[in-house]
Amino acid sequence: MVEQTVTLNNRSGLHARPATLLVREAGKHPCNVWIRKGDKEVDAKSILGVMSLAVGRGETITVRADGSGEEAALKALVELIESGLGEA
Repeated sequence: MVEQTVTLNNRSGLHARPATLLVREAGKHPCNVWIRKGDKEVDAKSILGVMSLAVGRGETITVRADGSGEEAALKALVELIESGLGEA
């Protein structure tokens, strides 16, 4: 299992479009992936779960992956978040 804490710096946080991009990326990987904000943790492959975290700009989340390809999944998700989740 691997995990990394990352801060969201895009304008809208994890709402609609950015959350969809994150869920799609998580779904590309065969391992289990979770996102935690505070004491709440959700399946990163679930759009409803991700949006239920209500992560805003400047907030910190922890991305955790476990299973086959966990390191590649974590790297891809962290890079996506750090790149602004599709925002220019």
